[in-house]
Amino acid sequence: MHNKFDVFIIGSGPGGEGAAMTCAKQGLKVAVCDEFSLVGGSNTHKGTIPSKALRHASQILMDNKKLQYATYQDLLVQTRSVINAQVELRTSFYLRNDVELIIGRASFIDDHTVEVTEPSGLKKKYHADNFIIATGSRPYHPPDVDFSHPRIVDSDKLLKIPDNPKTISIYGAGVIGCEYASIFRGLSIKVNLINTRHQLLSFLDDEIIDALAYHLRENGVLIRHNEEYEKVEADETGVTIFLKSNKQIRSEYLLWAQGRTGNSDKMGLEKLGIETDSRGSIPVNEFYQTKIPNIYAVGDVIGFPNLASASYDQGRFAARHLTLGETSTLRSTDIPTGIYTIPEISSIGLTEKELTAKKIPYEVGHSFFRHLARAQITGRTVGMLKILFHRETFQILGIHCFGYGASEIIHIGQAIMSQPGEGNTIKYFTTTTFNYPTMAEAYRVAALNGLNRVELSILHEKKSKK
Repeated sequence: MHNKFDVFIIGSGPGGEGAAMTCAKQGLKVAVCDEFSLVGGSNTHKGTIPSKALRHASQILMDNKKLQYATYQDLLVQTRSVINAQVELRTSFYLRNDVELIIGRASFIDDHTVEVTEPSGLKKKYHADNFIIATGSRPYHPPDVDFSHPRIVDSDKLLKIPDNPKTISIYGAGVIGCEYASIFRGLSIKVNLINTRHQLLSFLDDEIIDALAYHLRENGVLIRHNEEYEKVEADETGVTIFLKSNKQIRSEYLLWAQGRTGNSDKMGLEKLGIETDSRGSIPVNEFYQTKIPNIYAVGDVIGFPNLASASYDQGRFAARHLTLGETSTLRSTDIPTGIYTIPEISSIGLTEKELTAKKIPYEVGHSFFRHLARAQITGRTVGMLKILFHRETFQILGIHCFGYGASEIIHIGQAIMSQPGEGNTIKYFTTTTFNYPTMAEAYRVAALNGLNRVELSILHEKKSKK
């Protein structure tokens, strides 16, 4: 066991892994420290991977109309096998690249030294030229809600409940709340989705928001908008949430899904003069450096966009800045949103609201999945693809997709949007031959639909001038 490294990374989730692999490939001596003995961070054990595995199992049951034969515990068993496979794979990455894994909680002593408290209580000091903090985030807990009660759970504890609930209330209708509402409804569990805002996922395009709300309601989710809790009371059989509107909602479990907090506390950052915001996020510059240049931070612990995909890339970019002095950075506008509701949602670029506010002349191209041969063959006819493009230059400004496979379909449009200059044009989809039948064909249909609108408008202008 060595105690001097070129780079010491705190956290083994996507951000830590991306950083560790990049530094190791450059021949640096790298250590990764994590409190938990199994690598992967919250992404693997509590967040992205478990919820998507649960969602996939729920989707299959819905497709095969076998909901009455499955329980939440059945789904958890399938989920654990996926988690175990991920841990095995990710551990092999570290071993193969000679990255030293250290189990324990790290706290800074100075800008080149951390003290790690091992599970046994033993403390060891490690020195490094550079540090990358990738400690992730945890569900936010308001102080007046008793999370020690077994019937009040967050997205971490949800994977450990011992029974098969028949009713659940979800407080918070963000991405996590909406995803779990879909999963539980897929198991025929009664769901109350309590939203503190006036609509679901307001950062999405309005048409997509409406479609999501419609399908959640169609599947039996009871959505309550513009509600805030007054207090929460739990007993042996369930939880009552008292709302400020004088409503009382009773269910067997309450899932609290209202925000997350960066895991930046108890790390000795205050000794270094690194201050965090009210949600525990560490401020960084465009290269992911904190105010101490040799200490970087990436992933959920720096806040927005709080996505596993972005965290991994941030880890890589930080590592390449550290090792090679590269100044590439990750623009949040280039990151697609993937929301794994049933059906799923994905988008990239601007929404109609944003384009209207900026007074950008745009047109819309639609393709509805029910009109695509591939969707008719597979029976997955719910959904649509929407392309927003500039009326004059035909530059693609935003892509919004709702339906089965949306998070895969979006990448085709993303690739065209990322082309420089005149390479980014909706006309690409009308001059390119797609395999038939495929879901990718939605791009051709949507592009023709949008361009027809523009041509009709031009013809009308010409006629009116005559």
